[in-house]
Amino acid sequence: MSSLTLIICSLCYLSTLFLIANWAESRSRRGRSSVNNPYVYALSMAVYCTAWTFYGSVSKATTDGIDFLAVYIGPTLSAPLWWLVTRKIIRICKVQRITSIADFISARYGKNRGLGVLVTLFCVVGIIPYISIQIKAIAGSFALLTNQSGTVSSPTFLSDRAFYVTLLLAIFAILFGTRKFEATERHEGMVTAIAFESIIKLVSFVAVGAYITFGLFNGPTDIFARAARLPALSQNFGFDSVHSSGDWFWHCLLGGLAILFLPRQFQVAVVENVDEKHLNKAMWLFPLYLLLINLFVLPLAFGGALLLGTGANADGFLITLPLQHGQHGLALLAYIGGFSAATSMIIVETTALSVMISNNVVMPLFLARPRWRERYGASMSGFVINVRRLAMLGLLCLAYVYYRQVANRLSLVSVGMISFAAVAQFAPAMLGGIFWKRGTQQGARLGLLAGGAVWFYTLIIPTLVPMLLPASLLTDGPFGIGWLNPQALMGLTTYDAIAHSMFWSMVANVGGYVWGSLGQPQSALDHNQAVLFVDVFTYAKTDDSSVVWKGKALLADLQRLLTTFFGAPQANRLLERYGRRNPQVATLPYAPPQLVANAERLLAGAVGAASARILVSSVAEEEPIAIDEVIRILKTSQELKQVNKELTRKSTELQHLTERLSEANHKLQMADQQKDDFLATITHEIRSPITSIRALSEILFDDDTVDHDTRRQFLGTMIKESERLSRLVNQVLDLERIESGKQKLSLTPLTISSLIRDAVDSVTPLATAKYISINVQTNCRELTVLADADWLMQVMINLISNAIKFSTNGAAPILLEATCQTDICVVSVTDQGIGIDPQFHELIFEKFYQTRLAHNYTPATDLRKPIGSGLGLAISKRIIDLHGGNLSVSSQPGIGSTFTFQLPLLNTT
Repeated sequence: MSSLTLIICSLCYLSTLFLIANWAESRSRRGRSSVNNPYVYALSMAVYCTAWTFYGSVSKATTDGIDFLAVYIGPTLSAPLWWLVTRKIIRICKVQRITSIADFISARYGKNRGLGVLVTLFCVVGIIPYISIQIKAIAGSFALLTNQSGTVSSPTFLSDRAFYVTLLLAIFAILFGTRKFEATERHEGMVTAIAFESIIKLVSFVAVGAYITFGLFNGPTDIFARAARLPALSQNFGFDSVHSSGDWFWHCLLGGLAILFLPRQFQVAVVENVDEKHLNKAMWLFPLYLLLINLFVLPLAFGGALLLGTGANADGFLITLPLQHGQHGLALLAYIGGFSAATSMIIVETTALSVMISNNVVMPLFLARPRWRERYGASMSGFVINVRRLAMLGLLCLAYVYYRQVANRLSLVSVGMISFAAVAQFAPAMLGGIFWKRGTQQGARLGLLAGGAVWFYTLIIPTLVPMLLPASLLTDGPFGIGWLNPQALMGLTTYDAIAHSMFWSMVANVGGYVWGSLGQPQSALDHNQAVLFVDVFTYAKTDDSSVVWKGKALLADLQRLLTTFFGAPQANRLLERYGRRNPQVATLPYAPPQLVANAERLLAGAVGAASARILVSSVAEEEPIAIDEVIRILKTSQELKQVNKELTRKSTELQHLTERLSEANHKLQMADQQKDDFLATITHEIRSPITSIRALSEILFDDDTVDHDTRRQFLGTMIKESERLSRLVNQVLDLERIESGKQKLSLTPLTISSLIRDAVDSVTPLATAKYISINVQTNCRELTVLADADWLMQVMINLISNAIKFSTNGAAPILLEATCQTDICVVSVTDQGIGIDPQFHELIFEKFYQTRLAHNYTPATDLRKPIGSGLGLAISKRIIDLHGGNLSVSSQPGIGSTFTFQLPLLNTT
């Protein structure tokens, strides 16, 4: 493949990333975030898988077998702890507006500028080798595809293609990573592009692995069977338990720490986090990603060694194998995948490191000089951005130099592990800083210096042999002192180089951190920051109630300072927002401590904690504060929070009590209304038959001439009205007994079919009078229920009678269905009558409520009964409830109604 074709493909891919980033940024400006998604968040964390994963894992698997998995098992095992550790770090960074690991450690330990510089320098020294292997991977894969030498052979950098790759990457890193002044603002375009790159590298790796495993071999079984027959490969199927158990522990621990403290991981997992809840998804999605991208590592490693020989360059198997079998498209896909893995790492890593350099090294030096501050004050934001751009360019140039001088002689894996061991040195200061209040500046500094020195001595020094140092250093030790051998310190020879360095550096680091912290008292600022970090979930709200600051700062000076960095419109908005919460501020010449602390946090988001401290000190006269006063302020703050919490709780309880009282009052009003309805209905119902009986009686008493037939008719009417009056009284008494709980059911086994038959027989005359037939359908046969025969018969008769009553003469037949299932019997009565509006389905089961006939119904009409007492359905409902069943209705106006009740079947087994 020609170099020009490959260059065009690379530029097209980078342009695609740039378009994706621009699209995400434009969506963000419209208020539609692309990164507020747990899947995008989890994919962005896959920046952990760099060219070292893409090419180096195969190389390590070729020589060490399954040992390559240790750095992936570590993050997988640590993932459940992210909710405890990473979430706490995210919360701290959001509250304190922290933008990097250097800022975090500096802010935690008294906002110490020296610590920020130390961490930044350590990151640069530790990460430069890692960036160099990305350049090596791109240059090497480019050489393989173009059939050129993969090693540095150009006498000058101007004729070295890797130099131009470095410049191209620097340009794109600057375009992606320095768009915004405030480092706490999310880089939505960059994160979206990184998530896209994670998909590309996964797809390309899996595609090449599947082709080699199933295209060139007959699956993994075939590869492993062939590899087992070669001694050089079969020895990698297991590991020596004496030596490798310790190596595995330290390598797994290294991976677990790297996923937390690599600058690029801190950037995507903490700084770019939109929602802490996204961690819940990432805790299983990210380990799944690691599993998928490592599925074909061993088949690729063993398959490549079988086809190309055990002495072949394993770093290039993903490209060499497809090329040798004529799969140029697949080889190009592998190149794009590796290129994607390298570029994503470089973009995020240089972005994170450039923020560290500007905020913790350059800006504190710059801002400490008033003359420089006055000269560049109006264009401060542009100055900071340019510093970050130059830092990115400088970092990549240093990485290129390291690549030419050192990294080109080493494997990708060996250099990558050196960087992992470097960032692991932040673990004691970081973890101690969020869980141990006693940690101090002195302890953090001593731990970092001790651990860093051991790391440099045991891992960096050996890489300079024999280029700059004599080979005897690794055999006899310096000056012939064997126990100082960098790779066998104190005579420890049971570990490999990485595990050996991790053991001794962690011993030195943790020992220095604890000893330094316990050996020196904390300052007031140290203690304040320790409490705010360790108890972040207690003081998580940015209401400034726990501010520990004494001094004077003119409000005008503070406003001028904010204007210098953020511009007048934004500075005014910040002050107005604070003024709305605290109206008295506008009338005061001096800014309150809360406003000063708030301004410092805002500045920290732009220039770092140490620089923000310098800036605020330039306009404020701070007074010293004693440790006991810090404790008193924090205790007072905590007490106020507890009081507020208790007041909130009591207010909530009062609100609930008020709601319950309101509900009770409503029920009382309803009961009062029902009482009025009861009296009105009973009065009407009793008056009607009594009036009729009295009128007819008076006629018979006063008029002796009434003929015999009329007299019989009048007496018959009087008997019916008397019966009606008796039924009404009985219904009222029945309902009272049921509702008061006095009514006891006389339960006996009843056959469903016989109960239905008796009920139909009782109402047949009423149906015949209206020319309506009753159809019965049942599958219950001889199944029985345990029920009160009289009461249940009353329910059946009431439902069938209502169906007849509200059907017109000659209407469609009434359908009575009984369906018996496993443990319940369902009985329904369906008519084609006037129907009931759904809004009254619940009301009709209340006392004295009925609906109007459909043709008479309007929204303004009353619901009082037109026919009957209005107690039938209420009594039926309560009878079914007493039997442990349920009565309901399904109806629409003009269509008809279906009343259904359910009863439990009697278990006869």
